[in-house]
Amino acid sequence: MNDNEESRVTLISGRVWKEKGGDSEGVHVMLVAPDDDSAVRLALEALAQEGYAEAELDQIGEMEGQPLEEPHQSAWQGAIEGDVSVVTFEEPV
Repeated sequence: MNDNEESRVTLISGRVWKEKGGDSEGVHVMLVAPDDDSAVRLALEALAQEGYAEAELDQIGEMEGQPLEEPHQSAWQGAIEGDVSVVTFEEPV
């Protein structure tokens, strides 16, 4: 087993708001955690530190390898290195 297989990256997707009642953004949070509950707690803490007032997390799962495109590739690498990586994007209308 290589290092990447030992540290499985959890991906949590959802929506975030900088201000309550404001416009939302899509979010992907990537991190390494021992279980789903810890992953959600760490993701919410990281989002609060980034200044998000609200978060709605919809899905959680394990990634099947490193993404090929930025910004997710860098976020995945950050997660492998122990960071909680946050990628936001404009939601489709």
